[in-house]
Amino acid sequence: MLDRESSFSHPEIVALLKNDFVPVAIDQAYQRRQQDAEGRFYQKIANQGPRKVGDGGPTTQGHYIATPDGAFLDYSNHRDPDGLLEILRESLEQYEPTAVAQIEAGKPDLKFAYGPPEGGLVVRVHSRILGGYDETDDPMKRIFQKGTGRDNFWIRKDEHEALVRGELFESLITRMARFHFVDNTRGEPTMWEESEIVETDLSLEDGVLSGSIHLKIDSGKREYRADLLGFIDVTAGQISRFDLLAKGFFRGEGQYTRGAPEGEFPLAIAFTLADGSDIADAVPPQGSRGWLDGYIR
Repeated sequence: MLDRESSFSHPEIVALLKNDFVPVAIDQAYQRRQQDAEGRFYQKIANQGPRKVGDGGPTTQGHYIATPDGAFLDYSNHRDPDGLLEILRESLEQYEPTAVAQIEAGKPDLKFAYGPPEGGLVVRVHSRILGGYDETDDPMKRIFQKGTGRDNFWIRKDEHEALVRGELFESLITRMARFHFVDNTRGEPTMWEESEIVETDLSLEDGVLSGSIHLKIDSGKREYRADLLGFIDVTAGQISRFDLLAKGFFRGEGQYTRGAPEGEFPLAIAFTLADGSDIADAVPPQGSRGWLDGYIR
């Protein structure tokens, strides 16, 4: 998500990726573990780079450049656009097109290859810090300060059907609270435990969602209080609109979201129904990683 503000906002990088490469965005936490054709292809590429699969490290994240048959060309794990642009150009100079046999998809590893619940809903989630950062001349720090968090919120079929009837299932509210009222603007957030939900007051009347949320860890070092307002429309027995805005104050940071503003800072989180036309609908929610049953229950 931070790369959108840095590397992938550079017009020449965008043009190269559109015209001369086949860009693929994945969550390497899945592919480095998958025991299927997709996983093995990614692992083949990653193992030629500086971060090997299974070498004891926690991640193989980064930008990998490879040929269609999986030959490694280059790697970067920096947000400096000039550095990424340089290795893209160099990789193009090295690359010599050859005929490549198609990889047979085979049976997917269902532990990691899963999609949205059938008959349910996919809702886009975007988060943004609205203030509180100190002024800086450091362009990399500004990228972190301007970052927008992105995720998918999955709603089950029975929860969808309840919304059509004008009902809110507690499971939907709890899932939203634990896994989506988080500050993911600078990296992978720490999710809330169910015991850290102090209050969820959300009602649905005549298509209007309203209420408030309060989450807090025991030490008080991480906390979120927000007011909620949203709207739901139903068309032909299906939810055709799901818009919800949470706006309030957050405190603290997680292991991988260092650099939060001091004290309380304003955080807004917006939920908008996906229209079903985007391949990104199938991207699993962050909170479901390796734990779909725990997320969707």
